[in-house]
Amino acid sequence: MPKSKHAFIRFQALDKCFRNRSKHYYIEDLVAACNKALEEYSESGQGVQKRQVYDDINFMTSLNGYNAPIEKKKNGRKVQYFYEDPEFTISNQPLNEAEAAELKETLITLNRFKGMPQFEWVENMTTRLQATFKFGEQANQIIEFEQNEFLKGKDFINTLYHAVVNKTVLLISYENFKSGEVKDIELHPYYLKQYNNRWFIFGRNPLFENVTNLALDRINSIKPITKEFLEHDIDFSEYFEDIIGVSSRVGEESVELILKVDINLWPYIKTKPLHGSQKVKEVNDEFVLLSLQLIPNYELESKLLQFGEQLEVVSPDAFREKMAIRIQKMNQKYNCAE
Repeated sequence: MPKSKHAFIRFQALDKCFRNRSKHYYIEDLVAACNKALEEYSESGQGVQKRQVYDDINFMTSLNGYNAPIEKKKNGRKVQYFYEDPEFTISNQPLNEAEAAELKETLITLNRFKGMPQFEWVENMTTRLQATFKFGEQANQIIEFEQNEFLKGKDFINTLYHAVVNKTVLLISYENFKSGEVKDIELHPYYLKQYNNRWFIFGRNPLFENVTNLALDRINSIKPITKEFLEHDIDFSEYFEDIIGVSSRVGEESVELILKVDINLWPYIKTKPLHGSQKVKEVNDEFVLLSLQLIPNYELESKLLQFGEQLEVVSPDAFREKMAIRIQKMNQKYNCAE
C-alpha cells in the first residue's frame, strides 16, 4: 500500500475529481489534478505520471484501500472516471486494515509514554481503536524507552503537572529518605524533571529561601490548598545548565573540572559527552584530558565513579579529595580481613 504523505495527497485530489459531477475527468485531467495538489503541499516539484494514477485508482477501488465505487465511462476514445455514488468520499470511510495496522504501531510506541499528562489521550484512543479494529493486546513492539514500571510515585505526575500549569498550592505528605520521618510540606510547584529514571518536583516552600525539590517516590499524598501562589522568575533551562542531576543551590558557582580519561574509555566519552561544557585539553596515547564547567554535587560524583579506574579527577583539589574519600570507603568495603 502507498504509505507516504505524497500518496495521501493524491488520493484526496482524486477523491475531489470523482465527486465533481460538473466536469468530466479523464486520465490526463486526473494526472493534472494530482500534480497541482502536490505542488501546493511540496516544493520538491515531484510530479506523477499516468501509471501512478492508474495504480492509485486500482488501490482506491480495492478492499485493502477505500472500496471506492469508481465508475468508468467511455466517451469516444477517452475514458471518464467518476463515483457511481456522488455522496461517496474517502474522508467518510473507516480506516482500512493497512492504515489501522500503521496506526496501531504508532499507538504502541506512544503508549510507552503512558502516565505522562500530555499523553492522556493515547490510552483513551487506544481503547476506542481496540474496540473498532479488534486490536489484540499483543503486538509487534519495535521500540522501548528506558523506564521503571514499578517506580513509586508515578501516579502523582498527572496531579503535579496540572498543579504547575494551574498554579495550585499543594500540601504534600513527604517521607524523608534517610530518617523515614513523614512531614507535611507546603509547596508552590514550578517544574517537573526526570533524572536517572526518577521524577522530581521543584517549587517553593515558604519556610526556605532556596528552591525545594522533592522526589516523587517519597511522596505519600498530595492535597491542594487555598493559598496565594508564590510566583517565580526562575529560568529552569539555565537553572540546570551547570549541574548534572537535580541537586543545586542558589548562589553556587560552577568550577572548572579537569578529568583524565583512559584512552580505552575515550571513545565512549567522546560519543556520549558527560556534559555540554565538555572540552578536550590534551590527547596522547595513554589518556585524554577533559575540561568541564560544573557545580560539583552528589550526582556528579556518582556519575564519575561509575567509570571506575578508567577515569581520574585531576582538579579542583577539594573535589578530588572528596572523590578520594569515597573511593577509600569503597576500598574498605572490599578489603575483607582474613
